[in-house]
Amino acid sequence: MNRQRVLSGVQPTGNLHLGNYLGAIRNWVEIQDQYDNYFCVVDLHAITVPQDPKTLASNSYTLAALYLACGLDLNHSTIFIQSHISAHSELTWLFNCITPLNWLEDMIQFKEKAVKQGENVSVGLLDYPVLMAADILLYQADKVPVGEDQKQHLELTRDIVNRINHQFGTPEKPILKLPEPLIRQEGARVMSLTDGTKKMSKSDPSDLSRINLLDSPDEITKKIKKCKTDPVRGLEFDNPERPECNNLLTLYMLLAGKTKQEVTAECQDMGWGKFKPLLTETTINALKPIQDKYQAVMDDKGYLESVLREGREKAEVVAQETLTQVKAALGFSKPL
Repeated sequence: MNRQRVLSGVQPTGNLHLGNYLGAIRNWVEIQDQYDNYFCVVDLHAITVPQDPKTLASNSYTLAALYLACGLDLNHSTIFIQSHISAHSELTWLFNCITPLNWLEDMIQFKEKAVKQGENVSVGLLDYPVLMAADILLYQADKVPVGEDQKQHLELTRDIVNRINHQFGTPEKPILKLPEPLIRQEGARVMSLTDGTKKMSKSDPSDLSRINLLDSPDEITKKIKKCKTDPVRGLEFDNPERPECNNLLTLYMLLAGKTKQEVTAECQDMGWGKFKPLLTETTINALKPIQDKYQAVMDDKGYLESVLREGREKAEVVAQETLTQVKAALGFSKPL
């Protein structure tokens, strides 16, 4: 029986942090044997904001190694680098020509990031969701693991599918498959260590706001010791007046593999002086296997290159087939 296909990707910008892992990657690992998975390093997305050309390639390899270190299994998952397959850029252009401008101008993430960049905001940042749509639709994905902040982009992807299928296909023979979101309930939004009302982010200027997957035990200890808390005795989930408390308990619950009820019973009478060392030890122990596997992969460059080469070859076959179908539907001539 054919398994449903999943497509997702992460930008190679800075270190992956616990938000990336608990909100997305760990979910992929847990369900990967149920699907036919395509996971890409989305380096084309990374350049929608200024990047250092000296580190873009190395960051891409680091991310691919972390995919493997976190548990993605090549028996179930294809790992590749987005820019290695030119069909991503070509399909984006085709989609650009049928996507109304106002659809993109309504994207919340564009509005937020454009304010920060001012007059230097690029067309690429505006067009980011169309490239994301091309990523997903090239592989005719059934499911797309997305966080809450990406749901609007997936809706735009679905709008593009409906537009193309309506204009160039028929109900009996659609051109593209309509993807569905795959959203993890627990841990979908891991919050900043310095502000429990904001999402943990690689773009936060303070490294103290996040725990990176490759942080040393000393760095983890320092960050948890300095993280924002409140003066209230006793720890509890879901109190809107205590966002940091809810966030740190959620981190402990996810990293320790415990239920909400178990954590509530264990921590309800604790103070921060007792809980922070517990969270620190749990975090260090949870990340050690990932860090050990990452180092082993990075020490074997030939292996990592073979994974990415084979991933590109497999993904390119699927991508080119979709691109050919879309170009034919739009009326392009075949190469001679």
